[in-house]
Amino acid sequence: MREFATDPPVEARVGSALRESGETLAAAESCTGGLIGSFLTDVPGSSDYFDRSVVTYSYDAKLTELAVSRESLDEHGAVSEPVARQMATGVRDTAGTDWAVATTGIAGPDGGTDEKPVGTVYIGLAYRGEWGTQESYATVERHEFDGDRTQIKEQIARQALETVLDAVESRSV
Repeated sequence: MREFATDPPVEARVGSALRESGETLAAAESCTGGLIGSFLTDVPGSSDYFDRSVVTYSYDAKLTELAVSRESLDEHGAVSEPVARQMATGVRDTAGTDWAVATTGIAGPDGGTDEKPVGTVYIGLAYRGEWGTQESYATVERHEFDGDRTQIKEQIARQALETVLDAVESRSV
């Protein structure tokens, strides 16, 4: 699963950036099914900065493992900006990491709609600032990818890691 990999791969660049900053990362994955965690742990020494990946594929798993609100799931559905944000903040806070990334989307081949076609993903990113600084935040990006199910999953996972890399590097400057 390296069709969309760069050289060096984004997982190695994320690892270097996190190691350099002394920060840690956790992931909450739905449509990527653990692929972000798999990519990160392909890098030797990833235990220095990678804490966990929680795969929350069902509504119930998002609710019980990440405290995604029932209201957000009911009102917006699992593939939505509010759910991606809550997934990211939920895993950041339960893992106690500096950073968290979350993915929720439609990998296909079925399940798409006109509003949310196959390949749609919401990637949530959460940062933990020091208490009292009000620097903690969470953002969400929407992307659409083309390809078969495996290709879409890889593109989503790699985009999620690019999102983390950009954020870590921008805080280090």
